[in-house]
Amino acid sequence: MSVQIKEMTIDCYDEIFAMWQITSKRALSKADEKDEIEYYLNRNKGLSQIAVADGKIVGTVLAGHDGRCGFIHHMAVLPEYRRRGIAKAMADTSIKGLAKQGIYKTHIFTYQDNSCGQGFWSSLGFEKRNDIFVYSYEKK
Repeated sequence: MSVQIKEMTIDCYDEIFAMWQITSKRALSKADEKDEIEYYLNRNKGLSQIAVADGKIVGTVLAGHDGRCGFIHHMAVLPEYRRRGIAKAMADTSIKGLAKQGIYKTHIFTYQDNSCGQGFWSSLGFEKRNDIFVYSYEKK
């Protein structure tokens, strides 16, 4: 099986969003609507990736930065394609892209009960922080 890592474009949105319904549903929000994703991709050109195998999208990673720190969102690989190095290849591509833009520190948020995701990020050298809490605000 050959897997290609490609830049994510808004043209892939419907297939990406359908995949997220399988892999990332609990993490989806208004920020994942098509117009919001299009804005994010344009603002963070070339940093988000898709993995394509067998003619379909089997993995995604959204990556961007705020000018100081990088952020990774929606790292996802379809269950039947996991453990083949796809997520690592996408993460590496995004992290290298961030570094080319002068961003050397990258954050990923995982759910506390996502031991698989936590193990994956730890294996790539990400360190769990115990010194901060995340607070979120959403205008209603």
